[in-house]
Amino acid sequence: MAEGVVVLGVPLAALTVDEAVARGLQGGVLVLAPSGPGLCDIPRDSEYREALLGADLNLTDSFFVLLIRLLRGHPLARRTSGLRYLHELLLQPSLQTPAATYWIMPSRESMAQNLSWLNDRGHPVSQQDCYVAPVYARRGKVEDAELLATLDRRRPEHIFVCVGGGVQEKLGLYLKRNLAHSPGIHCIGAAIGFLSGDQACIPLWADRLGLGWLIRCLRNPKVFVPRYLRAFELAYLVLRYDEKAPPITEQD
Repeated sequence: MAEGVVVLGVPLAALTVDEAVARGLQGGVLVLAPSGPGLCDIPRDSEYREALLGADLNLTDSFFVLLIRLLRGHPLARRTSGLRYLHELLLQPSLQTPAATYWIMPSRESMAQNLSWLNDRGHPVSQQDCYVAPVYARRGKVEDAELLATLDRRRPEHIFVCVGGGVQEKLGLYLKRNLAHSPGIHCIGAAIGFLSGDQACIPLWADRLGLGWLIRCLRNPKVFVPRYLRAFELAYLVLRYDEKAPPITEQD
């Protein structure tokens, strides 16, 4: 795991975007971008914790960085969000060749929007390069034999997992452990939607300023305000356990 901080027993990277992309371009790397609110599930979901510990790179989101600044009195020296990471990674020529990438999409509607955006920017990605994920269970293990067989047959160099947080991390670890080859696995969740317009558009300047979470709340308060109110729970966990891993309690 790259240099960074340890929170609730999980190492989180502090890298520039160039350093993160260079790491992500290496074969066999699992890159996760856990959300601040998602980290609240660490004490309730052992599989989620296992996925975070099994990653080669855990990127940090703006909300988490703000919380750490408030609780520890200092910011991370370097931060790369999933959004900036994806934006810069997709500029790499090696990802713009046919069949180099494979995309796991949350729905057919999202797939259509995201494919249009990718192709407009020089990525020759078709529906054959995508898999519309089923609704995976929020708790417990996440496994998908059909997806695994497809990826073993196609053998892409890079796999992008665009499903929800708390699930995509487990799916990424499952693929890393079971694929017959060693691709880069990038679990970037909604980041592609922020770029394509499928989700609330977050300008890169806003992400650099750490305001992505605020824009999401303003665009869709009914969904995101309750989610980010979980900051109170995360703050409690960080204040109580700091770098130590909290004990696993009964799952919801």
